[in-house]
Amino acid sequence: MLMNKAFTAEMKKLLEVKQTELVAQLKDVGRHSAHDARGFEADFPDYGNKDDENASEVATFSDNLSLERTLERTLEDVTAALERVAKGTYGQCRYCGQEIDGRRLRARPESGSCVQCKAKQLKKK
Repeated sequence: MLMNKAFTAEMKKLLEVKQTELVAQLKDVGRHSAHDARGFEADFPDYGNKDDENASEVATFSDNLSLERTLERTLEDVTAALERVAKGTYGQCRYCGQEIDGRRLRARPESGSCVQCKAKQLKKK
């Protein structure tokens, strides 16, 4: 039995809000990639030409690059979850096909795997 319609509709709204927030956060640290239509690139800040300003630029860029990658991966997960909602497979584990516990989906609506399968995947890494 897959998720009921009310729960799925509730999760869809949460996912849409999260998607909008993630895109806004990505725009704060970068811009759309010229090489990847769905991707973003972190901006390199320009604080000036002094040594301490250059060091700050590199540190900020490094932080932004890390943040951009994390936000992008989360956005990919959210987009994939919305695609599963559209296909009618939301809430189904992509590994074992079993229903994902509603508590897990409330905690992380973009989850595509049940707790057991996620644990197995983490052990493989």
